[in-house]
Amino acid sequence: MDFGKVWDKYGIWIAMCFMMLVMWAYTVEWLRTGVGKGIDGALAPFVDGFGIPFYILIVILSAFTGLYSSIIQKYTIDYEKMTESQERMKVFQTEYREATLSQDEKRIKKLEAKRDRVMKEQLELSQQQFKPMAYILVLTVPIFFWLLFRLAQSTSTITLPYYGVHNLSDPIWIIPVWILWYMICSITMSQVIRKALNIGGL
Repeated sequence: MDFGKVWDKYGIWIAMCFMMLVMWAYTVEWLRTGVGKGIDGALAPFVDGFGIPFYILIVILSAFTGLYSSIIQKYTIDYEKMTESQERMKVFQTEYREATLSQDEKRIKKLEAKRDRVMKEQLELSQQQFKPMAYILVLTVPIFFWLLFRLAQSTSTITLPYYGVHNLSDPIWIIPVWILWYMICSITMSQVIRKALNIGGL
């Protein structure tokens, strides 16, 4: 079986099913705790031995996830092709808008024949972006399970601008502080890593 052809045809559905499976795994406490405990058995001696604060641990892990996410995307997404496709789409949209405003029926029909090809290309590129997402989730979800496992045994706090001192498990609005902190660190670290590795943007 040619996996590439299968992915090209069913990639979006495979990725969506996988994400739903991951969301389901998150709701299963024994599975979430079991994975977290298993990883903790390997990493606890390093973390506890150095006495790393939990919020610093999140910074380190966000850098790690940003690194492997960027590398996976670098080698699974053709950014040059994607940029060229986006430019062609912009040109097409501009031409179609001009033809519509000028009510040039002949030009509109010609562009409508071209539209199917342009949309098909955009769909293929969208499917290409789902492929690394599946790989990234396989590595990221266990890390989240481990962080949840460690957080249940921690009373770590962090000082946030304008919000003061908070326990990492406290919610801000509906988002736990540790997830908010992870998102901030992950976005920042990813931008630095992508720049360093010269990886194109989406």
